[in-house]
This record gives sequence, structure tokens and C-alpha cells, in this order.
Amino acid sequence: MNPPGRYSEAGLVEEPALELLAELGWEVVNAFSETFGSAGTLGRDSMHEVVLVHRLRDAIRLLNPGVPEHVREEALAAVKKDRSVMNRVRANREVHELLRDGYRTEWTDERGDKQFATVRFVDYLDSTKNDWLAASQVWVAGDLHRRRTDVLLFVNGIPLVSLEFKEPNRPAKAAFDENITDYRDTIPQLFVPNGFVICSNGSEAKVGSTYAPWEFFGDWKVIDADGNRGVIALETAIRGTCAHDRLLDLVENFTAFIEKPGGLIKVVARNHQLLGVNAAIENLLRVRAAGEKRLGVFWHTQGSGKSLSMLWFTQKVLRRIPGAWTFVMVTDRTELDTQLHGEFADAGAIPAEAQVHATSAAHLRELLAADHRYVFTLIHKFRLDVKAGETTMPVLSDRSDVIVITDEAHRSQYDTLALNMRQALPNAAFMGFTGTPLIAGEELTRQQFGDYVSIYNFRDAIEDGSTVPLYYENRIPELQLVNDDFSDELTALLEDAELDEDAEGQLARRFGREYTLLTRPERLRTIARDLVAHFVGRGFTGKAMYVGVDKAAAVRMYEYVHEAWAEHRAELQAQHDALPELERPWLASRLALMDSTDMAVVVSQAQNEIAHLERQGLDIKPHRKRMNEEDLAEKFKAADDPLRIVFVCAMWMTGFDAPSVSTIYLDRPMRNHTLMQTIARANRVFPEKDNGLIVDYIGVFRNLEKALAIYGAANAEAGVDSPIQHVDALVVALGEAIDQVVGLCSSAGVDLPAMRDATGFEHIALRDAAVEALLADEERRAAFLAAARHVRKLFKALLPDPAAAAQQHTVAAIRVLAERLLDLARPPAADLDEVADAVDELLDRSVGAEEYVIRAAAEGSEPDALIDLSQIDFDALAARFAGRKRAETDRLAALLKQRAVAAATRNPTRFDLVERIEELIAEYNAGSLNIDEYLRRLIELSQSLTEEEQRAVIEGLTEEELAIFDLLTKPEPVLTDDEREVVKASAKRLLGHLHDKLVLDWRRKAATTADVRSSIKRILDEDLPADPYPPEVFDAKVQSVFDHVATAYGDDGHSVYDGTSVEPVTPVGGVAIVPAGSVTAAALTEEVVEQLRTDAEFVALVAEKLGLTGRPELRTIEELIDNDEDYAVEFKSTARWDLRESQPSKAMEDAIVKTVAGFLNTDGGTLLIGIGPDRSVVGLAHDYERVKPKNGDGFVNWLTTHLVNALGHTSVTRTRARIVVHADTEICRVDVAASPTPVWAKTSKADQVFFVRMNNSTRQLPADEAVAYVNQWRQPRTTDPGTG
Repeated sequence: MNPPGRYSEAGLVEEPALELLAELGWEVVNAFSETFGSAGTLGRDSMHEVVLVHRLRDAIRLLNPGVPEHVREEALAAVKKDRSVMNRVRANREVHELLRDGYRTEWTDERGDKQFATVRFVDYLDSTKNDWLAASQVWVAGDLHRRRTDVLLFVNGIPLVSLEFKEPNRPAKAAFDENITDYRDTIPQLFVPNGFVICSNGSEAKVGSTYAPWEFFGDWKVIDADGNRGVIALETAIRGTCAHDRLLDLVENFTAFIEKPGGLIKVVARNHQLLGVNAAIENLLRVRAAGEKRLGVFWHTQGSGKSLSMLWFTQKVLRRIPGAWTFVMVTDRTELDTQLHGEFADAGAIPAEAQVHATSAAHLRELLAADHRYVFTLIHKFRLDVKAGETTMPVLSDRSDVIVITDEAHRSQYDTLALNMRQALPNAAFMGFTGTPLIAGEELTRQQFGDYVSIYNFRDAIEDGSTVPLYYENRIPELQLVNDDFSDELTALLEDAELDEDAEGQLARRFGREYTLLTRPERLRTIARDLVAHFVGRGFTGKAMYVGVDKAAAVRMYEYVHEAWAEHRAELQAQHDALPELERPWLASRLALMDSTDMAVVVSQAQNEIAHLERQGLDIKPHRKRMNEEDLAEKFKAADDPLRIVFVCAMWMTGFDAPSVSTIYLDRPMRNHTLMQTIARANRVFPEKDNGLIVDYIGVFRNLEKALAIYGAANAEAGVDSPIQHVDALVVALGEAIDQVVGLCSSAGVDLPAMRDATGFEHIALRDAAVEALLADEERRAAFLAAARHVRKLFKALLPDPAAAAQQHTVAAIRVLAERLLDLARPPAADLDEVADAVDELLDRSVGAEEYVIRAAAEGSEPDALIDLSQIDFDALAARFAGRKRAETDRLAALLKQRAVAAATRNPTRFDLVERIEELIAEYNAGSLNIDEYLRRLIELSQSLTEEEQRAVIEGLTEEELAIFDLLTKPEPVLTDDEREVVKASAKRLLGHLHDKLVLDWRRKAATTADVRSSIKRILDEDLPADPYPPEVFDAKVQSVFDHVATAYGDDGHSVYDGTSVEPVTPVGGVAIVPAGSVTAAALTEEVVEQLRTDAEFVALVAEKLGLTGRPELRTIEELIDNDEDYAVEFKSTARWDLRESQPSKAMEDAIVKTVAGFLNTDGGTLLIGIGPDRSVVGLAHDYERVKPKNGDGFVNWLTTHLVNALGHTSVTRTRARIVVHADTEICRVDVAASPTPVWAKTSKADQVFFVRMNNSTRQLPADEAVAYVNQWRQPRTTDPGTG
């Protein structure tokens, strides 16, 4: 490789990052010209491998000196296992748990004694015992593509961190859009062991979890708790995440996998969460040493991941601090209690079978008397047993290793219930979590919990991107409250109503006149009309909540909004129809929004609610029916669900997270914490959402300074400022953003206002001149586009405010100019006459050469025709470029690159040309070349490419044959003329032979694929001269030719040589397999083993040759069911559900363990789950309801975990479970191989049970018979133990 340019991505970003990593103790290696093998550059055998197997093997040996080699190899295989057919996040979780918890295994030593061990892959306590490697320019090969990564960080050979860079004048997001998202598709194996990803251009650095969308990548603001920062963002991010101990901490203690309705997601802690949790743990150690019990208040603002911080705090304490800790998680709202328990359960912190959620006061006492790691409860369950005559709260646990964590610690901590809790747990420590700061008058909270242990305030969260900014707008103020004393008293009553539904009934009695003013129909109808116009006219159409004073107001407003909705739609339709066709799209989109929007009332149940609301002329019944029958919470959380407006009064204002909510219509008096928590419903991060808006109909924010003064008074040292700004701040921000764009244009000699005001030809001329001026400097172009995006975001956020209309023409001019600049990034057209109309979308990418593969077919569009640049008259083209040289040269470069990519897909050895073109573009964009030199070198490269494309004729070969020949001769070995002719002949013979084998679906049939590979090896072995091709070179050539054939030739008879875009091959599962114990795997080649796993026809052939025909593992589902249960086949209706009792059953779960153990201890067999004893098809619907997610993936994951817990990892590797379809119903097939060692089972009733198969059932052997059976284990087992 050439040395990096001084101002290139490598020179400014990558090389300094590597120097910093070396300073932090990483071994730094450039792997661009990597050699393979145990003594190779990195320690792997091919670029298909992402785990450096030789380094990992050495690390396992050093960290586990007492474990036998064969067990260490078994552990190594568990990490390397092919997980390509798994859900990618579940595969990542499986490896993460292996790396964090180790590989639990057992074996029998030479004395016959059973030994147990957990094989460690990483030493988390002593980082010096690990191997730390930072490798740059690492090539990774997928099934069809090769990619060159910027930097990978390996710990003991495991790639835990991927860093992708861009040059400083490009956004860090480009590294995500152009590299990370592509790698996820083309080299997915890289991310299976990954911990997290960093994308940076130096001045900006974003950290995100393995599969996170860009919106959830965040800044790493500080290095440590003292607030130290690096010189630039990338230094801060590397020091803050990649220092040895910090990286281990992140991987071990700050990674969570959470089940969501859309599937499993992975979350890695943000900067504030890691620092906050570690500060809390340090405080815990300090407080316990001092004999104290107050662990402090953990204030992280609403929406910043407080629940996850709780999870990571408790999990790290359990993992790192000795003791049998119990955490009592206390809330004071039912919805908070349910949500918190659900989040911990979804994160796997609570076993599925653990019943640790207190359902009553009596249940809470039972839980506290036992030894659970977690107990979840409402504070209300700490109450006296009046029936038992209790007058004081009894001690429920006197343990000192109990930590009570109170969510929203400022509430409910000063009354009798809180006193009862402290009397019940006299030796417990107490810690408070809150999403809002303590206020003046809440000093008692500090007395109960202590001072702040971690602070992450409103401003911090917005700056970090953890939340979006909030704005408020006072609308129709004549309808607002003006009596402040009344407002305060009513607010206090409403806060009580959140806990006591009966308090709502006092509203009309105690505030008759004022309540009537708030709820009078004409006021609510006016608000309804304004709400509808505002909701429909917004720029970002997020979801919305209307918060009314009580249930009646919520129901009434629902009815009034429906009336106003119909009126407004009719008005819009009339306006739409009166407009010319070209001016209709905006109103058409508003009409479509109105037609598709669903609304619902969501209020809590109360006694006599039907009669109470009927007296007010309202019918709650249809709303209550919908609330009971539909999961409205999940519908509202789902961004694509049409339920877009909900009407509430107290529900969903705390403990409810719907990120797509962008607007709160506030019509309920509020203050203090309740107000802060309610408006925080709109501050969650969501794609394209730049802010949340609170529309204030009640006057809560009429005097913002007064409303927030109580926060500043109590939190001066915490830097508390306003969590919300008036919408006028958006108006100011839009004006400033427009001024910035105008100034930027002016610095380039562009008069934006003049272009805005011009019309016709003058406007086009000014626009073209502006485009050329902005293109003259890449940094200025990027700055303009970024500033233009910011203007449009602010404009959208301000809609439908009239202030937005005042800037409409200027915003439109900015948009026109930005779109013209972006037009230059569109793919080239097929006709040379249209060369000025587009530019390849990959123009500014700067990753490895083989990044550039045409992906149009994969994206579902027609590939663009290629332009023959060799036929272009460059002199004429240069004349044509006069006045627009920059834009047109960029287009020419894009066309040339597209042509090079096409040539490289036909012959992989040409990827160096793609890279040379890419490097030339990068140099020009960095300012290292002037435009004339750029054009000259583009012409040279075009001529080189033309010569390369003509070389096949010169060599006397077809294009196909030339590709094989080049792979065999480039970059080595050096051949004589005679040897070159021999290799040419071999390439021709090989290709002719292969054409007969590349039949329909050849890549999907393991037997055919293996035949192709073996044919390549055999023919080349017969033909190639021996001296120039020693074994290591020969093997590499065989692999490269096979990779090319698999990439270039499709399954339908077409190839890249006839212009077809070849799709990646998808593995086909669900076919019969031979159990590992049925044949000697060591005697088979890797290819044949793969055939056995994927090709039913080949399995049948092997079975016949080995005399295994008829084995249950080789039969189809239909054959197994028709044959009925026998010695090696068992049916089970369900795995977790008792059909007779209609309830969950441990006995059913034990029956699965019993059957599998019996097969393992005898001769193997097949278990069908979802088939009844009478051969009826039951299916898995009952079991799916007991797993997460509720599908086959979730069931197989549960089954695997269940069997591992009962039988051990080693035994479960002898099983293969998969979901298959029979009679249009999903069932689970479990094939079990006979175990080479005895397997003892653990059931719900016993720990050491020995099962065997006897005829068509599984029996437990008595202890003495089991011992005798085990003693005869090594003798051949060919007879039924029940009959022999």
C-alpha cells in the first residue's frame, strides 16, 4: 500500500487512532498484506474467519491450565460455531453469553471421575492476562463479497470492536451508511462476536451497539467521572471505551439483550449510564464500609435510559460484589411496577419461571422471607395485616444484603407506607432513582436516601442525543386558567387522583365553578378544532396525546375531536379540489393522514364509571370494551400502527415509553414532578424527530420561570436548567439557521436572496452558478448540505405555526439548491448524452476496493447500463464542460468507477483498478489535486481499464477463462512462458468441466457444491506445475477459484458474463441430518460433513453405504409418524403445557428432559414435539404462548436453554432441534445422537437421575442398576438394556 496522504482519512484519522491505541497498550498491526496460518499476521487460516483461532486457542490454554486439551478445543468450537442461520441478534447474544459467563462443561477423567469446569475465554478481573490486538485494513470475505475494514480490536482473538472512519470533511454518519450497514449484509460473520461499533471522522465520534440504527448511536462525551476529555471526540471515545479495563467493563457489565415485540434487540450503555452506575457502585462500597444505609439519589432525566441503569447496577453488583444480594424494586404506580418488572424480565435478569412480582401483601411477605435476587412490588403492599391484629409492621427480613431501589424516589417516601417498608427491612440499604430533580421542600428525600450519587440533567441528555429538545406553545390563551391559587389547589387534588380514583369525584364538588369553566362544551369544542388543525398541519407527523382534567373530559374530547375531524377534512378536500394538479400533493398527503388515523380513549377503570359518565351524557362502554380487548399500549408504541392520537387523564403519563410521540396537548393543571414526567413523553429519540412539542391549553407554562424556579433553588450545584423552551425559540433558531446558509453562500460568491427572488431563465442561471461555486470546495459543499438539512428540519418542526410561512420562500430556495447538488449524486444514465444528469451514489466512499459491487439487483431495481468510456472524445467533452467543469468531472469519475466495478465482478483481480480510482477521487476531494490533473489521471485510468478489458483477446482466452487464469497467476507465482501456457490450458479445461456441474440450484445443494470444489482441486492438482505451486500456494488458489465461481455463477444457469447480477445463496435448512455419534466425523472431510447436514439425497446415499438406512434420524416426518412410537421415536403433545389441566406444567418440561436423556444414554433417536400419542397433530401454539418471542425461534431457544440446564452443554451438542411444518402446522423435531459418555439428568424433582430407553418408553434406572450400566459403558451397545 502507498503511505497515507497527510490530509487523507488514513493520515488524519486512522493513523492517529492507531497511535492512541498503541499508547493504551494495544499491539497494532497493519493486515493489508496479511499472511495466514498459526504464524501469520493475525493468527487465522483464511479471510473468511473473523475469530483469530490460533490466538484464541493460546488464550484458552493460558486461562484454563487445568482443563484437558480436548475440552478446551470443545470450548473453542463453541465460539467458532457457524451461526449464519440464526437470527443475527440471537447469535450475537449467544456468543456474548459465552464470552461473559464462560463455557460450562463436564468430562470424565482418567480415573473415571466426573469433572466440571467453566472454560474462560477472557479474564475480566486482570486485563494484563489477555491478548490485545488492534488490526487495521483487515480483509474479511463473506459468501460473495470481500470487504476491508478500517480497524478491528481483538481481545484474545475475538473481534469485540469495529471502528470505521471517514475523512474530517465528511460526516461520521457516512461511515455507518456506507460501511457498517454494508458489512452487516456482505460479511455478517464479523458482527456475531462484536461488542460495539465506533464511527468517526475525528471531530465527531459515535458509539453504538452491534445492530443499532444510526439514531441510537451516541457521543461518548467524557473519558471518566472527573469529566476529562480528549483533544477531539475520537480520542475521547477511544479512551472512554477502548482502554483495556473500560472495554472489559462494557462487554461484561453494560450490555443488555432485550425482548421487544419486534424481536430481540441489543443495547450497550451510553457514557452517562456507565459513569453513573459505576459511581453508584463505588458509593455502595464506601457506604457499606462506613456502616451506612443511604446509597444516594440517582437522577437521570426522563427518557435517558434510567431503567437500564437500574438493570446494569443490580446485575454488576450481583456479578462483582460478593454476597447473596436481594434487590427490592419499589414503585408507587401500577403501570410503573408492571413496566419495570417486564423490562427486567425481557432483559433476562429474571428467569421465566421465577414468580418474584408481588401480587398481594401476603405474597410480598413470602418473597421477602425467601432468598430471591429480585423482588418487585408496589409500596402499597407494605401494609399491616389488620385481620391478624397487627398494629406495627413486623420485620419481614433482617438481612443486611438487601438493597431497596425506589423508582421516582421523590414520591411516596414520607408516609406510613414508607415507614412500614423501613420497619419491615430494618437492615436494608436504600437507593432512590428519579427522572426529575429534587425540588425545594423535598429535603426529606435526601434524609431518606442521601445526596445525589449521579446526575444527568435535561441539558446533558439533549446535548448527548439521548433525548430531543422540548418546546411549548401557549394556544388560545383566552381559554386558559388565570386564578393561580385555584390552579395550585386543583393540581394538588389531581395529583392525589393519580393514586386514588375516588378523588376525581371531588372535582365537581370542590371546584364547581372552575371545573365547569374547564369542561364547558364550547371551550372543549374550540380546543378540539384547534387540536385537529394543529395535528394535521404538523411537519413531523408523530403520535400525539391529549391530557384532560378527568375521564369525562377525555371521553368528551374524543367525541368533539371526531366532529372537528370530519369538518376539517371536508375543508381540506374542498381546498385540494380547487388547486391545480401540481399543487395538490401536500393537501393530498394531509387527507391520506386523516383517512388512516385511528384514535382511542385510555383511562383507568373505576367503580360506577358507567353510571357516573352517563349522568354527564357520555358512554364509556365502547371505550372500555376496546381497552379490554385490544393491546392499545402496544398499538400506540408501534410507529407504523394507525393509532396516532390517544385521550388520557392520568394513565400513560409516567412509566410509558412511545418514542414516536412528538406532541402533547396539555389541558390538565399540573406542576412539579408530574408535569416534568408528562412532558417527557415527547422527548424520546425517534427517526426524523428533531424535537417534542407541548401545546398548552391550560396555562401551565404561562410563567415558565416561576414554574421551574423550585428546581433551580434545590439543584444549583447540579446545573439544572429548563427542560423546555417556548416555541418562539424555534422561530429564532430557524432565522439563525437561514442566516447561516445565506452567509455560507455569500462566502462562495452566491447571492441566495437574489436567486430566491429571480424567475425563469435568470433563476436557472443563478442556480447553476451557485451549484458550480458550492462544488468548487468539497468542505463548503458538505457544510451547505448539512446547514440546508438543518433549515428544513427546523421548518418542519415549526409547522403549522404562522411564523413558518414567513420563511417559506427562502426555505424553498435553499431546498431547490440542495436538491440540485444532491442530483449530482444520482446513478449515471445509460446514454452518454445524459452524462450530465447523475453521479454514482458511491462517489465519496473510501473503504476497501471490493466495496464497490453493483448492488442494484439486490435492492430490487434494474441495474444501470454501462457507458463505454473508452469511446468518449475527451477533448470534446472538456469543451462541453466549460463553465461546469467540477460537476461534470465528478460525473465522469463516477462513470469510470462504475465501469471498473463491472469489470471487477467479472474478474476479481481487477479490484485494484477500483481502488486506484477510489484513491484518486479521495485525493481530489481532499484538495491534493487540481481539476486539470484530476481529469488527466481519470483519462489514464480509463485507458488502463480499456487495455485490461482487451487483454482476454491478446491472451487468446475468453473473459471467463481469463478470470480463472488471472486468479491462478496473480499476484504469484512467477511463471515461465511454457508454464503460463500450461496454466491457460488448465483454466480452459477446468471451466469446461465446471459448466457441466453448475446446474440448477448448484450452490444450494451441498453435494453439488462439494463436487464443484473437489473438481477444482482435482483438475488443478492434475494440471498445474508442481514447483511454482507449493501446497500453501495451491490451497490458496483452489479457495480463490472456488470463491469466484460461487460469486460469478448463479443457480439458474446465468452468470455475470451474460450480464446477470448473481444473488447471494441462501442456506436451506430443515432437511434430515446424520447425528454426530452415528458416524466418525474425524474421518470425513469438512465438505462431506456439510453435505450430511444439508442434503437429504446425499444423506440417504451415505446411510445406504454405511448400513444406516432406516434410522429415525434419516426418516421424514411423515415416515416417523406413520411408523408410530418405537425404541428410537417418541411423540409429545406439548413441552410446557398440560392439555388436560389447561395450565403450565413442570411435568411436561421434565418429560422432554427424560426422553432426550434416554436417547442420549441408549442409541439415540428422534423426539417430535407437537404430535400426540395418537399421532394427532397438536402443534406448538400452546408452547409458543410460554416463550419469548412467541414463535419457533423463541421455542427452540427456550428448549436449548432448558436442556442445557438439565443435561449440560456437552450433552446438548449431541442434539439438533428445528421447527418443521407438517399438515400446515409447525412442530418441533429433535434428533438426538447417542452420547459417548453417560448423561445424568436434572429434573424439577431430582438432581441426579439416569434415564434409558426400553422398548417404546423411557425409564429411570434405579441407582444400583444405573451404576452397573455406566460401568459397562465402554462396551459396544447394540441391545436394548431392558431386554439384554
